[in-house]
Amino acid sequence: MERYRALLSHLRDAVLSGPGTLDPEVRSAAAGGGGEVPLALHSYVNKVTQEAYKVTDRDVEELLAAGYSEDQVFELTVSAALGAGLCRFEAATRALEQDRLRREGD
Repeated sequence: MERYRALLSHLRDAVLSGPGTLDPEVRSAAAGGGGEVPLALHSYVNKVTQEAYKVTDRDVEELLAAGYSEDQVFELTVSAALGAGLCRFEAATRALEQDRLRREGD
C-alpha cells in the first residue's frame, strides 16, 4: 500500500501545487483540502465529486460565461475528481485493513 500512497502523494502535489492557471488554493479547496471554493464554483465542484456522470456541457459553459478559462475549468475538474478519488481510496484501504484485522483475529 505504501507504494500507492507515495504515487498518490506525487499525483496530489502535481495537481494541486504544480503549475496551472487556477489558484492553487482553489485547486486544494476543490479537492477537499480545506479552504473555500469561490461561490460560483460550489455547485460544479459538488457535482464533480458526488455525481460526475451528471456534468454536462452546460455546466462548463456556465463557468466559461462566469469568466473562467477552459484551462481553469479543466484544472478545477481534475482537482475535484482527484479529491473524490483520494477519499474513496482512503475508505477502501480502511475497509481492507479492517478486514485483514478481522481475519487475523479469527
